[in-house]
Amino acid sequence: MSLDITTAAVEPELLDLPWQLPLEHWPSEKIAALPKGLSRHTVRFAHLNDHVIAIKETLPELARREYEMLKKLQALDVPCVEPFAIINNRTTAEGEELLSVLITRHLKFSLPYRAMWSQGLRPETATRLVDALAVLLVRLHIAGFFWGDVSLSNTLFRRDAGAFAAYLVDAETGQLYEGGLSNGQRENDLEIARVNIAGELLDLIASGNATHGVDANEISDRIMLKYRELWSELTGVESFATKERWKINKRVSRLNALGFDIEEMTIRTDGSGSTVKIQPKVVDAGHHSRRLMRLTGLDVEENQARRLLNDLDEYRVDNPRPGADEEVLAHEWLSHAFEPVVTAIPKELAGKLEQAEIYHQVLEHRWYRSENELRDVPIEEAVSSYISTVLVHRRDEESLLELPTESITMPNPIPSGTITVDNEDGEVDWRDLV
Repeated sequence: MSLDITTAAVEPELLDLPWQLPLEHWPSEKIAALPKGLSRHTVRFAHLNDHVIAIKETLPELARREYEMLKKLQALDVPCVEPFAIINNRTTAEGEELLSVLITRHLKFSLPYRAMWSQGLRPETATRLVDALAVLLVRLHIAGFFWGDVSLSNTLFRRDAGAFAAYLVDAETGQLYEGGLSNGQRENDLEIARVNIAGELLDLIASGNATHGVDANEISDRIMLKYRELWSELTGVESFATKERWKINKRVSRLNALGFDIEEMTIRTDGSGSTVKIQPKVVDAGHHSRRLMRLTGLDVEENQARRLLNDLDEYRVDNPRPGADEEVLAHEWLSHAFEPVVTAIPKELAGKLEQAEIYHQVLEHRWYRSENELRDVPIEEAVSSYISTVLVHRRDEESLLELPTESITMPNPIPSGTITVDNEDGEVDWRDLV
């Protein structure tokens, strides 16, 4: 077999994988057990050095097209999986041709929506997933990307300080337009999203994997409402009287609160000078995460960054340094507040959640305890309590990367006894799945 490999990184160990076998016949010792969403293609996860890769069998031209599309989306700073390699010219030991494969890096601490079940998908979880997908779709459309197959199944989700952050997984049907998308193209994508989400949720309801109160049509309609609200805020034209110029700063503040920065703003006055019209040109999401990165070097999700920045602001109030630069105080906060919390987590529990998510949850835990006990709970006590009463009971999301068993294909319905419930938020605990 003479493989044709195009890769974004030098990984000689890639050659050690059994490319002469169809993915469905790979031995279990080569497979990483990770939950995966539904796919029209055969998909498997495999260990490669210190990380995990996702491998999808497809046609050569489709593999090349999706690989290049994901590279373009990454360059545009759109949340998506990272393209890793394409392998063509696969054949069996008998010389039979095999499909090409597209390889992407697995997104750590992420799960497909079908892994958000417990005894059933709750309405609150379904709503948060749809809201995250609406934000992702807006970001894609701002970048000029028409998805063409918007669905929960084609998305990965990561925790983000009480919400979820959505990442595009499948770009096979997508297309980038340099001049941006027309209203018709955006509405087409939105309708595809509504129909697909309704179908996915109806499937969960029919199989008994949704709790009472999950309304497929109501939740699928929500993506249209959330999308249009966000799109209007980000791109809409606003008119006001000249004496109300303070509304310009208010509009900027609202956009920043949504997590978006502004590249430039068009401001026009009418002939009489009594009316002003403004229209922002939005750069992209990530206002808070970029600010936190600049101040501390921490690379986290947007809501996590917002929460950490709020804690940083509280630290500045509690520890005033007249004349001190913001960067100096941020370094102090990192050393005296953030790092002591995350380093206090026992090594065997460090893979439960990302560090920023752990810090956020410790702050939440401390707040709830202080409210219930009517006292200011010290942070050291809150950390100890959080570890013993909350963290030890959470699923180990990173340890899934270390399970050398078969790839998990989600059946429908799931056989009884394969999942347990995370009592903290009613979501799936994968510890007993393999």
